[in-house]
Amino acid sequence: MRPPSYKAIVDEYATAIRSGALPAGTRLPTHRALARERRIALATATRVYAELAAAGLVAGEQGRGTFVKVRSGYDGLEPSRALPVPRVADLSFNQPLSPGQGDELRRALRALASAGDAEALLRQQPPGGHRHDRAAVATYLLDRGVDTAPEHVLLTNGTQQALDCVLRALTRPGDVLAVDALTYPGIKLLAAAQGLDLAPVPVTPAGPDLDALERLCRTRPVRAVYTVPTVHNPLGWVLDLPRRRRLAEIAAAHDVTIVEDGTYAFLDTGAPPPLHALAPERTCYVAGLSKNVATGLRFGFAVVPGRHLRAVTGALRTASWGAPSLVTALATGWLADGTVARLEEQRRADAAERQRIARSALAGLALTAHPASYTVWLTLEPHQRPDHAAALLAARGILVSTADAFATTPHPPAALRLALATPPPADLAPALALLRETLAAIAP
Repeated sequence: MRPPSYKAIVDEYATAIRSGALPAGTRLPTHRALARERRIALATATRVYAELAAAGLVAGEQGRGTFVKVRSGYDGLEPSRALPVPRVADLSFNQPLSPGQGDELRRALRALASAGDAEALLRQQPPGGHRHDRAAVATYLLDRGVDTAPEHVLLTNGTQQALDCVLRALTRPGDVLAVDALTYPGIKLLAAAQGLDLAPVPVTPAGPDLDALERLCRTRPVRAVYTVPTVHNPLGWVLDLPRRRRLAEIAAAHDVTIVEDGTYAFLDTGAPPPLHALAPERTCYVAGLSKNVATGLRFGFAVVPGRHLRAVTGALRTASWGAPSLVTALATGWLADGTVARLEEQRRADAAERQRIARSALAGLALTAHPASYTVWLTLEPHQRPDHAAALLAARGILVSTADAFATTPHPPAALRLALATPPPADLAPALALLRETLAAIAP
C-alpha cells in the first residue's frame, strides 16, 4: 500500500532541513502558497506542516508564518551542554555549591570510615531504608511543616526516583495526571515512560488556575495532580494558604491523590504549610538534597500515606532493591549534625543575591521570579524565537533552556528559563549582560 502523496512532500522538506539546504530561520511558503505550488488541497498543506512541526523541524508563529527551527539541542527535555565555543556560563541547569564543600565531604567520609562497623555500609539496605535513617528525615521535615512518622518516610535515589516510584505505584498507563501548563520537565519524562495522560492546567501569576482544575476533575477521571506549591519551577510562585486549602478541597471532592514536590521549598522559610499538612491522607510529599546540598548527592525521599505504603515500597524494591548505604549514611549524618540546615541558610542568601544581580542586569525585560530562588523566567519579544535565541546564545558560550522543556501544552510560550545557581557569582552579571546584548541584536 503506497503512502499518501503528501508524505513525499513531508520527506522532501525534512531532508532539505536536515541537510541544511533549507537553513534554520527560513520562512516557508504560507499554507495557501504551498497548496498552489504543489497542487494539493489546503487541508493537505496544513497536514504537511503539522507533521514537520511534530518532528521538531518547523515552528509556526501566529501572524508571521512557518519557520525552519534552529536544531541547536537546547530546546529539549535533555539539552546538550556541549558548546561550539568556550563556555561563558551554564544557565540551563542549577548546580549550586558552597565554598569548601569538597573539604566538608572529605571530613565526612573520613568520619564514616573510622566510625563503628564500616562493613555495614557494604550490606544491602531494605527498600525505603532503615528505620533510624527514615527517622532522621522525618525529624528534618518537621521544619518544613511536614509532621510524619518514620514509617511513612521512604528513602530514594534522588527526588526523581521518588516521583517515579510514587507514580508507578499509584497510577496505571492511560490514567490522567493533572499538571501545570508550565512545570518541572522531569514529570514529562516520567509521564511519557509510564504512559500517563498529562492534562495541563492553565497557570496564573499566583499559581495554577484552580477553577480550571476543578472543571478538569469534574469532566475527566483525574487520578493524581502533580504540583510545586512552594518556589515553583520554573515560575517561582508560592501558593497562598487559601489556594492551598482550595486545591486540597478539590482533591478530596474528586478523590484525587496530590503529589507535592518540595525540591525548592527550603528557599522560602515563610511559605504557608505544605499541602501534606492540609491533606496528609491523600498527599505524597517528595523532595531531596539535590538543590540544598549537592546535585551529585542522589538522596531523596517520599512521605507516603499509609494506604499507599505497600505499593510504593514495592515500586522501590522493583527499581533498586534498597536504599544506597553509603549515600544514606552521609546524608543522614549531615541532617543530624546541622550541615544541611547551615547549607540551606547559605543557599537562601546566595539565591537572593543572584536574583538581585539578575534583576539589575536584566532590568526592563519581562522577568518572572521568586525573589529568593535560583530561576528566572524571561518572556521574549514577539519577534524573538526561543530556539533561535538559545542557539545564538550558545554560539556565544551561554547555555539556556527554552519554554519547550517546561510546557505541557502543544504551543509553548516564547520564553527562556534562566538557571542562576551554577556560574560563579562574579561571572553571573557579565554573562547576563552578554545575554541581554545577544537578545537585543535579534532583528524584528
